[in-house]
Amino acid sequence: MSRKTLNHLCMLLLLTLGCFSLMLPSNAADNIQISAARVWPAADYTRITLETSKPVTHHLVMLKDPERLVLDLDEVELGPTLKSLSEKINANDPYIRQVRVGNFKPGVVRIVVDLKAEIKPQVFSLPPAGDYKDRLVLDIYPAQDPLMAMLEQRGKPETAETPLPELQVAPESPVISSVNPDVSTDAVPAPKPATPGAPATVPTAPSAVIAPSINKKADPRMITIAIDAGHGGEDPGAKGAKGSYEKNVTLAIAKKLKVAVDAEPNMRGVLTRDGDYFIPLHGRVVKARKMQADLFVSIHADAALSAQAKGSSVFALSETGATSAMARLLAQKENQSDLIGGVSFDVKDPYLARTLLDLSQTATINDSLKLGKSVLDHVGTMNTLHKRQVEQAGFAVLKSPDIPSILVETAFITNPDEERKLNDNAHQDKLVSAILSGIKKYFAANPPLAKTRVVER
Repeated sequence: MSRKTLNHLCMLLLLTLGCFSLMLPSNAADNIQISAARVWPAADYTRITLETSKPVTHHLVMLKDPERLVLDLDEVELGPTLKSLSEKINANDPYIRQVRVGNFKPGVVRIVVDLKAEIKPQVFSLPPAGDYKDRLVLDIYPAQDPLMAMLEQRGKPETAETPLPELQVAPESPVISSVNPDVSTDAVPAPKPATPGAPATVPTAPSAVIAPSINKKADPRMITIAIDAGHGGEDPGAKGAKGSYEKNVTLAIAKKLKVAVDAEPNMRGVLTRDGDYFIPLHGRVVKARKMQADLFVSIHADAALSAQAKGSSVFALSETGATSAMARLLAQKENQSDLIGGVSFDVKDPYLARTLLDLSQTATINDSLKLGKSVLDHVGTMNTLHKRQVEQAGFAVLKSPDIPSILVETAFITNPDEERKLNDNAHQDKLVSAILSGIKKYFAANPPLAKTRVVER
């Protein structure tokens, strides 16, 4: 065989191999990798988060009879993380019956979510933020807003036999449990609503510090205190020197504060969240306003670069700028919660409309400063104060035009000694008693007036 013929055959072989390689499926190494899958079930909504090596192109379809959601992911590797997604679904999830994952066709992974009820889904991508890479988020909301259903129930005549309903019903944290696809979940009972003050699920109310009582004759109506546990779910907040997460500490304190408030005559506490799930900052404000709260108290645990930083602080909203560099930096950090927790700014929440802040907040801010000083004075009797005056900055979570609102930084979780105290039941009880005493003193001097709603659009 001549050299020319041999070269010709080699060229033909190379061309054939090249064409054949184009017909082969893409290399798995080129596909998008799923590094983590998290599920956050709650009465408000259930969130499924997929952490990816790069943004994912996705397609969402809703199907009926039976109700199910189909999410197709392009060029995604079907690895062990995705395959184990079904095991992360809690049998008592309010909205998801089970999840099935598999290859739909070459280059496409399909996730099928079998549903327990009609839902309103949202799916959106998030860029890297905090410790997270790119994320694909699927939020599954109920077709009917549970908060509005509660408000309808709340509007009915109250009797001694009919207690007011809870604001939230949700598990303590994402539960990872195996789901046998061969076992029907029809017989799985729905989650039981939390009973206010139940010792099995809520800590016992601490003994309150002596403070002026509320004049019942001057104000016969129920006083509602919105209690906000900072961070939650995808947003862990600050991390302590020994591994504690701010979101868990704030939830424990918020629950105790609710029990203590409920134990007071003519007062009722409502939680913006009572489990480990994420609520957007504006959503916390809107919830408080929908419940016609008289006060809003957001619980946090500060972080600092120095492990020596210590003490409690109280903050209010500012319309004109921060009162100190520390307050400005703290507000910037807290306002990043939506970026870390995950909010789609391209998709409107199905229920939580943003409040139009076109009203003067001067009067509300003045009341917030009075409330803040009262709480700060009482907290100072049981803990070191980082700042002895109420600081102000542009905290998004405090932007309610008609509810006095404060943010309490209970201590520095990055200080090992204060981290230990924040996890100590006795210290939490003292802290709750101090906050409640400050609230009672505020109301003794500023009896709440009849509530008038500000129109939301």
